[in-house]
Amino acid sequence: MRTSTAGVAAAAFAAFAAAREMAVNMELKAEIYDSGVRHEQIMALKNQVWDELDEQGVYDSTQYAKFDAQVDSVTCTNGVAAYVPGDPKYAFRCKNLDLYDFKTHAQLGSASGRGAGSWGWTSPLGREFVAIAQEDGTSFSEVTSKGKLIYLGRLPQYTTAAKSLWREIKGYKSYIVIGSEAEKHGVQIFDLSKLLDVDPASPVVFSNERDLTGFWTEGLPLGRSHNVVTNEEKNYGVATGFQPRNATLRAGLVFFDLTDPANPKTLGGTGQDGYVHDAQCIVYRGPDTKYFGRDICYGYDEDALTIFDVSDKKSIKVISNTSYEGASYTHQGWVLDPQWQQFLILDDEYDEVDEAGPAADGYPVSYIWDVSSLEKPKQTGYYKGLRRGIDHNQYVHDGFSYQSNYALGLNILDLRSVPSDPTGKGIKEVAYFDTYPEDDKEPGGGNVTFTGTWSHYPFFPSGYIVINTMDRGAFVVKRSANAIGW
Repeated sequence: MRTSTAGVAAAAFAAFAAAREMAVNMELKAEIYDSGVRHEQIMALKNQVWDELDEQGVYDSTQYAKFDAQVDSVTCTNGVAAYVPGDPKYAFRCKNLDLYDFKTHAQLGSASGRGAGSWGWTSPLGREFVAIAQEDGTSFSEVTSKGKLIYLGRLPQYTTAAKSLWREIKGYKSYIVIGSEAEKHGVQIFDLSKLLDVDPASPVVFSNERDLTGFWTEGLPLGRSHNVVTNEEKNYGVATGFQPRNATLRAGLVFFDLTDPANPKTLGGTGQDGYVHDAQCIVYRGPDTKYFGRDICYGYDEDALTIFDVSDKKSIKVISNTSYEGASYTHQGWVLDPQWQQFLILDDEYDEVDEAGPAADGYPVSYIWDVSSLEKPKQTGYYKGLRRGIDHNQYVHDGFSYQSNYALGLNILDLRSVPSDPTGKGIKEVAYFDTYPEDDKEPGGGNVTFTGTWSHYPFFPSGYIVINTMDRGAFVVKRSANAIGW
């Protein structure tokens, strides 16, 4: 992504001239965000939507038609992939993505469904496994060479005191770390290599007492966290958004050592910027020579992009705290290139609902940031989606952003133009798979509400992408053979 050609430099200069560096409104931060008011507003709206859907039976995944195991794949034809011909409930809008499999949450071992996070692991011999978070635990499957999900078993949630839809997963070598907002849940550390010898004919319900490699909760006041993050290079995990907000670390970042996954130990943390909703923590390699080689976390902190220097876990420093036009609930983001961190892309989970800034019309916005200076990051532009909806979780892989955008399903954006044009005008949607046909006829082609897909995993070498939805179950899709421009 590094380039110094005259044409590119001129385009970049013109783009940077319009770059915005907005200070955080500290009064609003204290009143709306640090107090938890905005978070409570979002939670109330989500719970209202989910309760209504529950009453309608949407989360009863046994109602959804099963994918015919004898069908190799369903090709995206004329913008639709339909695995039940003639039934609009199973006609999924698509572009450049074919459907290879679908399993309901019931087929994936869940009694109550409600999908959330997901992550994957590729074994040394190339076998691909996926962990699917659900309300009552984590489901495990192998993704075969033909794109089929083979259910292998599950790990129940750690605590039985309360369930929580929130269950997030990240990978660390062959392990996954699993966090949840259920009180006393802690962070489960499970070795996916245990799946290598599981017979699919006899799926295994793993035990929290016998089968966990490790368990960590000492840094979590109530044993709960909103999200988990890992840094494989530095051998640690992070819990974010742990409650309560008035605890010592104010629901910020708390770190735990994974050098020995069987004995995770608390390393330190910070609450300097209050609640941290999500983060990406990696060794900085980019143009800001002052921080080159430092351990950096990009924090998505409800109202701003906050960049932390976490090299010393006992003395974490806030490098910068920067807001942007339309900031309503800074949710998540990812750097474009971990080996040269000049740009990142960020999403806001509430700007479409709040009708704020560029998202006032309900079309999801992906915000582009130049982080050439970690002390003065600049929001240089944005990309607006082509259908109305809310953006959620995204990961960047080989220059493409893979986005789970609730009722819009999976959207894939080509970001390779950003280094030469940071305004975002060159970004193109190259593929999508809409997992929620129920809103296809809505104005703008989508639904500005919290339903549909929560997450996905786009990093398998095979190219298969597993999409975890809140309602139906998990889809496996892959780039169409005749895809153009991708």
